[in-house]
Amino acid sequence: MNLRRRSFLRGAVAAGAGAGLATGLTASAHAEGGVPFHGPRQAAILAQPARRSVVASFDVIARDRAELTDLLRALTARARFLTTGGAPAALGITGPPSDSGVLGPEIPGGRLATIVGVGASLFDDRYGLADRKPVKLKAMPTFPDDALDAAWCHGDLSLTLSAEDSDTVLHALRDIARATRGGMQLRWKIDGFSSPSRPDGTPRNLLGFKDGIANPASSELDGLVWTPGAGEPGWTGGGTYQVIRLIRMLVEFWDRVSLSEQENMIGRRRDTGAPLDGVTETDTPRFAEDPVGTVIPLTSHIRLANPRSADTDASRVLRRSVNYDRGVDANGNLDMGLVFTCYQRDLEQQFEAVQKRLAGEPLVDYISPFGGGYFFALPGVTGPDDHYGRALLA
Repeated sequence: MNLRRRSFLRGAVAAGAGAGLATGLTASAHAEGGVPFHGPRQAAILAQPARRSVVASFDVIARDRAELTDLLRALTARARFLTTGGAPAALGITGPPSDSGVLGPEIPGGRLATIVGVGASLFDDRYGLADRKPVKLKAMPTFPDDALDAAWCHGDLSLTLSAEDSDTVLHALRDIARATRGGMQLRWKIDGFSSPSRPDGTPRNLLGFKDGIANPASSELDGLVWTPGAGEPGWTGGGTYQVIRLIRMLVEFWDRVSLSEQENMIGRRRDTGAPLDGVTETDTPRFAEDPVGTVIPLTSHIRLANPRSADTDASRVLRRSVNYDRGVDANGNLDMGLVFTCYQRDLEQQFEAVQKRLAGEPLVDYISPFGGGYFFALPGVTGPDDHYGRALLA
C-alpha cells in the first residue's frame, strides 16, 4: 500500500513536469500576464482577489516524511502546470486521460493563481517537524462572538485558488485533488466570489459596504506581513501568517436596519465608502478630532479595528477577502457572507489584537463566524527545481 501511494504521487510529479516540457512554457510569469508562479514569495498573496475563488483545507494523510515530500512535490508540479498552461500529458489510449477536459484540450495560461499554507497540526509527531514549526503558528481559538463548527475549522494544509472564471478554479481543485490522492484529502472547502467595483473603487461585501479599503501600503509590507520575525526558523523567510475566517452575514436581519444605523455600525458611508467625516473612500478618518465619537461612533467597526493611533499601528493586517453564497439553510434563511482572509507577521499582535478590540461591537448581532483556521503561507517556489516546503523538509 505504501509503495502504491508513493507511486501515485510521483506519477503526478512526472505528469506535471512532462506537461510543462511539452508546451515549452516556463512558470516565471504567465503567458497571458497573470500572477507569476515562481518567486521568493507567493505572489498571489499581494494580488487583488479574482472574480472567482475556492478556499479549501486538507488533512494530510501521507504516512511519513518521504510521502509528505512527494505530496508537496506533486502539489507544486500541478500548481505550476495549471498556472502556466499548456497541453495535458498524453498517457496513451488504454488509461484514463490526464485531464478532465473541462477547460478544453489545452489549459489556458495566466488564468489561475494559487496560495498554499500549512497548519499547526502538520507539526505534530507524524513527520518530525515539531522543531521547525513557525513560532506563532497555533490552532485558531474560539473568540467570544464565534459560533464555530468543528467540521469547518482548521486543517493541515490550506489551498486558495483564484481566477476570473468558475470553471478554471473548479478544474484546478479537481486536478489537484486527483494528483494528490493518497497524500491529502479535503477537510472543507468554500466557493468565493469578488464583486466588481460598484460604481467604482473597492469591491463591496454582502452587507453592501466597500470591504478592505484601508490596507497597508506596499512600502509597509515588510514590517507588517512578511517573515522572518524575531526567533522564527530560517526556512520561513518569504512566508507569512494566514488567517481564514468564514463569517456568515445574517442578511435578513441586516436588511431591516435603517441606513443611518448601518453606517454608524460600520463608520463609513454606504454609497461612497467614505468615513463618516470624509468625502471619498480613501480619506483618512480624523478620530483625534472627534474624541467622543460625535461623527464616527467610538463603537464603529472601522474605529475599533484600526484606531489610527501610534500604539495600534503595528496591528494592521493585509486583507484579502471574498464573498460566499451557500444557498439556504434548514430554516429557510439565506446562507451567505464573507471568507475573510488576512496576512501578517504575528497572529497575536496583529489579527488577535484587532479581534479583542472588536469584541462585542454592535455588528456582532448581524454576523456569525463559523469556521476557518490559522495557517502559515509558505515561502514561494523559486524556480523549476524548487517545490513548496522544500526548505522546511530539508
